[in-house]
Amino acid sequence: MSNYKIAVLPGDGIGIDVTREAIKVLRAVAAVDGRITFEFNEFPWGTKHYLETGSMMPSDALNTLSSFDSIILGAVGDPSVPDHITLWGMLAPIRQHFQQYVNLRPVRLFPGIDGPLKYKGTDDINMVFVRENNEGEYAGVGGRVHVGIPMEVAIQTSVFTRQGTERIMRYAFKIATSY
Repeated sequence: MSNYKIAVLPGDGIGIDVTREAIKVLRAVAAVDGRITFEFNEFPWGTKHYLETGSMMPSDALNTLSSFDSIILGAVGDPSVPDHITLWGMLAPIRQHFQQYVNLRPVRLFPGIDGPLKYKGTDDINMVFVRENNEGEYAGVGGRVHVGIPMEVAIQTSVFTRQGTERIMRYAFKIATSY
């Protein structure tokens, strides 16, 4: 029997609902399979944590998460906290530390669902979007100069390494050739 330790970071808003359902699915899989079990440990990091402590997650969070086999990370963000705080205080550090370089977003139209493309069917809508998740605008290269005066400037630079672009392209091509 295999036991998997999974860190659960529900996040904010819809993230809480989605992670709850993901856990239900994994519990159902374990019940049907009978050879695997899951141990879930939930961490209350995100906007509420930020509003209470001034940080999206504790300073030792990456070490804590390193002891788990996997992470379920729900959507993080709330209008009460600027996006850059959410991104650089939680999402980017987790993505970069664990090299979660693939942002995979399959899009499919299911039978019986009246989608916005009225005259398209299930054979017409079946796409997969593959986005690099560590580089580009997520590289974190940039900043502000002359802060607080009229000539203040913000600079953001995208970084794409050969290794980063090659690994995401290989991943995307592997998916494309599997259809």
